[in-house]
Amino acid sequence: MARDFLAETETIMILTDPNGMILGVEGDPRALGAAENIHLIAGSSWNELICGTNAIGTALSIGQPVQIHAAEHFCAGIKEWTCSATVIRDPYDGTILGAVDVSGLGKTFSPHSLALAVTTASRIEGQLTKLEMGFRYQLLERGMAKMSSETDGVIICDRRGFPIKANERAATALQARGIDFDLKNTTRIPTLSTGTFAPSAHVKPPEWLRSDWLEPIIDGGERIGTLLMIPDLPLQTQRKTRTAKIAAPVDMKGFDGIVGISEALAQAVQKAKLLAKTNVPVLLLGETGVGKENFAQGIHRAGQAGERPFVTLNCGGLSKDLLASELFGHCEGAFTGSRRGGMVGKVEAANGGTLFLDELGEMPLELQPHFLRVLEEGEIYRIGETTPRKICFKLITATNRSLRDEVAEGRFRMDLYYRVAVTSIHIPPLRERTEDIRPLVEHFLRKFAAQYGVESKTIKPEAIAMMENHDWQGNVRELRNVVESMVLMANGGSLGINDLPSEIDSPPLAGSTKLTARSPVSMGKLEDAELKFIRETLEADRGNLTLVAKHLGIAKSTLYIKLKKYGLDQVVDGVRGSGREGST
Repeated sequence: MARDFLAETETIMILTDPNGMILGVEGDPRALGAAENIHLIAGSSWNELICGTNAIGTALSIGQPVQIHAAEHFCAGIKEWTCSATVIRDPYDGTILGAVDVSGLGKTFSPHSLALAVTTASRIEGQLTKLEMGFRYQLLERGMAKMSSETDGVIICDRRGFPIKANERAATALQARGIDFDLKNTTRIPTLSTGTFAPSAHVKPPEWLRSDWLEPIIDGGERIGTLLMIPDLPLQTQRKTRTAKIAAPVDMKGFDGIVGISEALAQAVQKAKLLAKTNVPVLLLGETGVGKENFAQGIHRAGQAGERPFVTLNCGGLSKDLLASELFGHCEGAFTGSRRGGMVGKVEAANGGTLFLDELGEMPLELQPHFLRVLEEGEIYRIGETTPRKICFKLITATNRSLRDEVAEGRFRMDLYYRVAVTSIHIPPLRERTEDIRPLVEHFLRKFAAQYGVESKTIKPEAIAMMENHDWQGNVRELRNVVESMVLMANGGSLGINDLPSEIDSPPLAGSTKLTARSPVSMGKLEDAELKFIRETLEADRGNLTLVAKHLGIAKSTLYIKLKKYGLDQVVDGVRGSGREGST
């Protein structure tokens, strides 16, 4: 491509390795001949230590784009040339992989040459990113089958030796053995590096790492990663059996995992059980953390497809292209970096079973007609294919947004809304069913005592009273995290007010009534300040909710809750409107 693009320009393009060694030269044939005279050819080194100031060597030295013109070169033989170069970085860790240089005789000098070099390097880095994502998808697909182990900690490490995925038991297994290992993709195990990333010299593995814990992940005869399986300690298992003389509770899912005695919750469960017997789409409505996935699991297990696949996909936080690939899959060669042999999408994987789409309101508008066609026609096309595949599945969706409002605002298609909302179930937030807090707390106390091998704990009435007066914006998920923290941090077998985290509200005064989320007292100075800060951030970011959530340091789902709480939807529309007017 460089040869055709640079024809008749007396300019060449050069690719080097990170040491300045030229790997290839292409461009105008007239310039290629002149380049040979000054050794701008494959196999020559243009490292700054060897050739002095030159675009290739200097760019590699400073790690930045640079243009060296005529007499600015150190060597006399190249002072007739103008050279523009920039580095190519590994998108994974930012290390320098090489350099791209655009060079020509002095009379061809143009400031655009540097822009061409930078653009070319950026395109190369983009292709490397796609290839890396393809490798990661392969690795996860091959390793996910072992992630469901209920006894062992399982960690998937990539070709560089970095952890990219761990199951729920991994952190506990590491902690039980006193192993200091960061699961957040920042700690590398060099001995697990493979292929081109393998260390050139012998590297001693960490003292805690045993060879029988390692299992290579192979794809197409090539090792693409490593499965690290850390067995549970036998002594720890014996300790759990002795502690409190209680059997470890099963991590229940589905309807069995829904704990509560409130009438509102019972009605939602009863409705879900009735709908499980049908094959119509079900829309689960409720705030973040109320347990929508448990309801989805329950509907699936109680239905005719209970023994078939239950496939989940969260539509939030994924780009349009990535979500399309996850939903529909792709054939081999559909795009650069596509997986060898193609990839089965979530829709196809759910064939005969149940597909659960969480955060449906986050699905990009451009993808909605394609998904609607799947529901209407009962067939899909993998990306890059022209032959449809017949599918049949039960659809369960969930959202914490009002899809009716989304339709009114033009962010969700009306026809898709009526297709997925044939039936709906509203799951009440925890603050509306405070009678469920005590049974939930007692359930989590038993669960975490057995899970962590500590003595069984009880909770004092005054602590329960305080928890019942908390508004639980994170719902059952927030309550679960609070109880888990108390079990791990508190001393003694009885948990009181002092064991509650600081974010839980102060205890109510004697004889006072419970505060509601909208009472005048709750809207005090602290919430006034929060309201003001959110409003100012909305205005500063012109209603871009992704940026607003980032600058506030909260999840986007939490931002939606707060917008609804403070009635700021009109403010969002207003600042978006003013931003459009100001940009015209």
